[in-house]
Amino acid sequence: MPAAPLLPIRILATGGTLDKEYNKLSGELVFTRSHLAEILDQARVRVPVTIETVMLKDSLHMDAADREVILARCLAAPEERLIVTHGTDTLAETARLLGEKLTGKTVVLVGAMIPYSFGGSDAMFNLGCAVAAVQACPPGVWVTMNGRIFPHDDVRKDKAAGDFTTLS
Repeated sequence: MPAAPLLPIRILATGGTLDKEYNKLSGELVFTRSHLAEILDQARVRVPVTIETVMLKDSLHMDAADREVILARCLAAPEERLIVTHGTDTLAETARLLGEKLTGKTVVLVGAMIPYSFGGSDAMFNLGCAVAAVQACPPGVWVTMNGRIFPHDDVRKDKAAGDFTTLS
């Protein structure tokens, strides 16, 4: 059987823990740049990928207007396969909005519990799962975290466990 063609993927960076770094002067986690290109290179991703930075924002500070910007970038993207990097605290909320408004594209939201710039981060694994999921899942909006794939309307962050799970 011949290999399936490699369809292009667009990654929309919106911030979240994945892209945070430790500021030694203030002791805070901050955004200075996206690490996505570095992660993709280190993971040896061989699928054509375009990275677009939409915003670098902690998802706790996202509002309805920010989610509308993410939706607009998803709608405007020429690719049919999109990955949205996002902070984990409100990732499920954004996934639900996109799931209600988008059709005809496969969109996967992904985040990390530990920044890529820290040792032991789950960022590279989670992004790798998102790259695979966006190619394998049918059109719709999905969330992938820690090796699992969830439909947009059946996912939540379990803050006590520090993990994602279904609503039920």
